[in-house]
Amino acid sequence: MVILETERLLFRAHETEDLEAYCAMETDPEVRRYVGGAPRPRDVAEKRFHDEMAANACNRLGLWAMVYKPEGSYIGRSGVYPDIDQDGKEIAGHGKLSFFIAPGYWGRGLATEAGRAFVRYGFVELQLKRIGATVQVGNAASVRVLEKLGFTLLRTETGEHRSFYHFELLPS
Repeated sequence: MVILETERLLFRAHETEDLEAYCAMETDPEVRRYVGGAPRPRDVAEKRFHDEMAANACNRLGLWAMVYKPEGSYIGRSGVYPDIDQDGKEIAGHGKLSFFIAPGYWGRGLATEAGRAFVRYGFVELQLKRIGATVQVGNAASVRVLEKLGFTLLRTETGEHRSFYHFELLPS
């Protein structure tokens, strides 16, 4: 099922054939550096892959497979997923933007292209009232993407092991 399409990207449900590329990203220290720290063990990456497949099968909020159309190859995942409050409950009308792209595709504007598509999808199709994003401090590339998309920095959260920027975007 195709959820969105841009000039260079196609977003669809994850398929079994995406497993190897997905796991390669999850076990790559460069990819994981700003999204959780340590690379995931292969068995944990596989479980996450299957959990994401199942979760997105019947929900329009989630992370979708990102396919680079010129090559027809899986290069990551992106989407707007449910925003959760401090009690672990979904916040109605709120989503969180996310994008994960394989290192070989960094620096091509693909995160901005994906983000722009999912911001439009979130506000127009899903009728969200707010889209947030969280970025680990030090991830300057992702901060630049969010700034290009019009997100506003709300606060910086300093934790024991990592610190995060919290951004938001409201419909225009």
